[in-house]
Amino acid sequence: MTRRLLLSYLSLAALVLLGLEIPLGFVYSRAERERIVNSANDEAESVAAFTALSLAADRPDELVERARHCAERIGGRVVIVDADGELLASSHSLSVEEKQSLSSLPEISAALRGRATTDVRTTTTGGVHYLSVAAPVGHATAGTDTDSGTDPDSGTDTGSDPGSGAKTAPVTYTVSGTGTGTGTTADPLPASHTHPASHTHPASGTRPESGAAAQGAVRITLPTTMVHARVFAAWLLLALAGLAVLTGVAAVAFAFARWTGRPIRQLEEATHRLAEGGTATSVVVTSGPPEVRSLAAAFNTTAARLEHLLASQRAFAGEASHQLKTPLAALRLRLENLEPDIARRARPSLDAAVTETDRLARMVEGLLAMARLEESAAIPAPVDLGAICAERHRTWGPLFEREGVSLVLFAGVVGPVTAVPGAVEQILDNLLSNALRASPAYSTVTMELRLLVPARRALRDARPSWVDLHVTDEGPGMTPEQRARAFDRFWRAPGAPKGGTGLGLSLVQRLAHASGGEVTLREAATGGLDAVVRLPSAEPPGPVHGHGHSHGHGHGFGGRPGQRRREAPPLPA
Repeated sequence: MTRRLLLSYLSLAALVLLGLEIPLGFVYSRAERERIVNSANDEAESVAAFTALSLAADRPDELVERARHCAERIGGRVVIVDADGELLASSHSLSVEEKQSLSSLPEISAALRGRATTDVRTTTTGGVHYLSVAAPVGHATAGTDTDSGTDPDSGTDTGSDPGSGAKTAPVTYTVSGTGTGTGTTADPLPASHTHPASHTHPASGTRPESGAAAQGAVRITLPTTMVHARVFAAWLLLALAGLAVLTGVAAVAFAFARWTGRPIRQLEEATHRLAEGGTATSVVVTSGPPEVRSLAAAFNTTAARLEHLLASQRAFAGEASHQLKTPLAALRLRLENLEPDIARRARPSLDAAVTETDRLARMVEGLLAMARLEESAAIPAPVDLGAICAERHRTWGPLFEREGVSLVLFAGVVGPVTAVPGAVEQILDNLLSNALRASPAYSTVTMELRLLVPARRALRDARPSWVDLHVTDEGPGMTPEQRARAFDRFWRAPGAPKGGTGLGLSLVQRLAHASGGEVTLREAATGGLDAVVRLPSAEPPGPVHGHGHSHGHGHGFGGRPGQRRREAPPLPA
């Protein structure tokens, strides 16, 4: 139970974690990719702005150092080209073919055309996938303060209020691709410089308008393995977090399952002891859910009442065996003593009274036997069925001979069977008694043992064997309806001989079931009744060589009777 509860708790926790972590993992993966792309875009725009200033100041040598520094910082590659697609600087060495093919790359071509948006492409270089980001290099910008008006030739916009002498507002101007113009271009823009008309990088420089030619382009490539590594690290972190949560849930669930299952196991053990006939012991439950504690209290009450009822029944069975037998024996003795003093015409009534007294005594014996069987807790054990049949044959032989009926035993080598001690003797006594009363004179009652071996379903199939005990008579038999009711208590077939109690077959059925077997009534080939008691064989199952053949009624079993030997009843003394 603990294992099943733990499995259910862990399954529920795993479903909840999967429902949370899988969407979270996808969201984090997408955000991480977008963060890396945005970071690459920012770096490309920063390098593009620096390139514009360096070209305007005629300091192209600074580009190589800036490209290498940027590549080391972001863990990728940086390539800077001019307006014609010629290489200006690179963070890594390039072959001649790679240098010549730079201008044909889609992202660089788009950047050279002055597209305001950057292109993100995935290319393959040397078998490694790269994430490419390109940004156009715009014209250099700077801010200045003057006291003059607007000079359209110099490209400088100035503004002032002559009357007030106020400071001039920051303005933006564009330096031509040749690096000529007025104003300071070497220094970056101050942090407070504004660009109301165009989007510029915070440092300096501005993108060209869409469709305008650019001074060059900056291309940054990042290996996708870096992106995958970060995404994998995120998934790994989520997996470890999930395992940690599952471990915590398992610990808590195990403790809760043990807390819940411990009293239930105690109840289970007590129930098994009670079912096996042991003494009903109270179950002390001090932990567990309130419902389980209430169940334990109810079980203790039920077990105590059941123990009281069983004790009362055992006391009745023991006392009744003495209290009822003695009055019946005394009554029969008194009736027999009346025989010399009773009139001849009253003799039939006296004989009937004696017969009914004997019937009452047998009924009391049957009821006591059934009561002892129901209250006993006998465990089936191996018994020698052949020896018991031979012993009962010797016991009943003279009685059958006295009634003019032959009793025949066909006993083969069937081995021991499993039965309640004393059950086989009682079964044979009841069946032989019924057969003797139902058999006419000069008829035969047959006792036969058959070993039944189950049909094999596989080569190594080893199924337990059974032994059938047949008691067949040549009496009037029973109809199918009568055979169906024959095992009911106190039921007697119409026209049955007097003296029966209607308890014999019911006791036989209970004894067979207590031994792990069954009993059936069939129509005999001679027209009488064939009572079949099937008991489990006590021999261990083994492989069957060949196929068993059917002998008689086997209910799907193949039967092989043992070697028959006929034992004649001993002659009366």
